Amino acid sequence: MKHQTKKALVIAGIAVGILLAVLALLFALVWNGILLLNNPSQSQYPVRGVDVSSYQGEIDWGKLASQNDISFAFIKATEGSSYVDPNFRYNYSEAQKTGLRIGAYHFFSYDSPGETQADHFIQTVEKIDNMLPPVVDLEFYGDKEQNPPEQAAVREQLSDLLNRLEAHYGTKPIIYATEKSYELYLSGSYEDYSIWIRNVITTPTLSDGRQWTFWQYTNRARLDGYQGTEKYIDMNVFYGTAKEFAAYH
Repeated sequence: MKHQTKKALVIAGIAVGILLAVLALLFALVWNGILLLNNPSQSQYPVRGVDVSSYQGEIDWGKLASQNDISFAFIKATEGSSYVDPNFRYNYSEAQKTGLRIGAYHFFSYDSPGETQADHFIQTVEKIDNMLPPVVDLEFYGDKEQNPPEQAAVREQLSDLLNRLEAHYGTKPIIYATEKSYELYLSGSYEDYSIWIRNVITTPTLSDGRQWTFWQYTNRARLDGYQGTEKYIDMNVFYGTAKEFAAYH
């Protein structure tokens, strides 16, 4: 009996070891961008694109645009009321030489008035033909996720920013959010705005039943054409056909 028990323990130990090794391998494949948790089908989401910032370093836009059936690129422009992404002007200029549709995004600050954030973005991002609507990136930084700012104050600040951008660019901005920031600040409100939602694990479902317009499905894709400190790049899809995307403004 003791011999059988010992043998069973050995077998169980081997099984656990194999399971842990498999899990470690899967984690490594996901972490290194070899295996993506989300991989939406090309037939269901034919329009896809990237979003970039200075973390991707100097981008060869011709090379980047030629890959993976990429149709659009959102480029980081500003944060708060004073910061400009150091690669924005280069990226914005060079990306326009490709066949991609181009947009710019602003990282929202909870610590700066909405009007001055809008003015800063407007001074930085010139209008171009067929540009995508400006994006306001509403997510957390620092200790904001653990200590989220009060909803009413954020909505007032956000609305000031959105209204000023719409008045200048002639189109309603897109709002980018994580599922948590969406739940806290956007759910049941801002119905007239396109939502760009982040979920790098599963297909997103918005808490109020609303349909997203853009989905950032991974932050660990690998493409050719950039040499920055960040070896990965964010990938996104548009909810609609190529014809619908061409008409989207």
